[in-house]
Amino acid sequence: MPLFFEHEVDADTRLAVWHITEEAPYFDVPLQRVISHPHKRLQHLAGRFLLRFLFPDLPLELIRVADTRRPFLEDDAFHFSISHCGDYAAAIVSRSRRVGIDVELPGERVSRIRPKFIGPAEDLRLRGWADAMQPAWADTLLWSVKEAAFKWYGKGQVDFRHDMPIHLVLQQGDHHFRFGLKFGKEVQELLDVSGLILPPLCLAFVASPVNDGFRGY
Repeated sequence: MPLFFEHEVDADTRLAVWHITEEAPYFDVPLQRVISHPHKRLQHLAGRFLLRFLFPDLPLELIRVADTRRPFLEDDAFHFSISHCGDYAAAIVSRSRRVGIDVELPGERVSRIRPKFIGPAEDLRLRGWADAMQPAWADTLLWSVKEAAFKWYGKGQVDFRHDMPIHLVLQQGDHHFRFGLKFGKEVQELLDVSGLILPPLCLAFVASPVNDGFRGY
């Protein structure tokens, strides 16, 4: 079973990353829309499979898809987010927290567009946080952190530079960081987003409510 990574955030919240090596029939889960591209369909199947892997009682057949392409359950019995990149799929599920997740394969493309999602003042605050990391990895992790926050919000129409600047980075271990984002779209909340380096991937996730350690920053 190619379970790549698994983490229990708390008793109500779990996440996992799956390395996709199987064919589509292995997953045997429903999709809410027709996906003709074989690999994209495989990614989506793996994501739905992970939801049930994390919480077997999550009713996949009741999932709806919003206009913003965010999947959800109408009764909010579970909050969940899915991401996929290359041959990997990731999912986070919670009974009590709003969540977002993103997984990325690092590359130079993200470094080229860095000025589009990191503003000048933010860039100054981030100086030195990743001196021991290759730029492509650092930039991809920053992008992933903001993507996870974007999915947490779930309503679209967010400016990555202006609506979610990073104000704080704390290193939790060699490959684990916590980012404090001043999310300024309606909620104006300081989000606590975790970012992990899991070669060959960058992974970021958020599960509100906000961690008390960031309050008042």
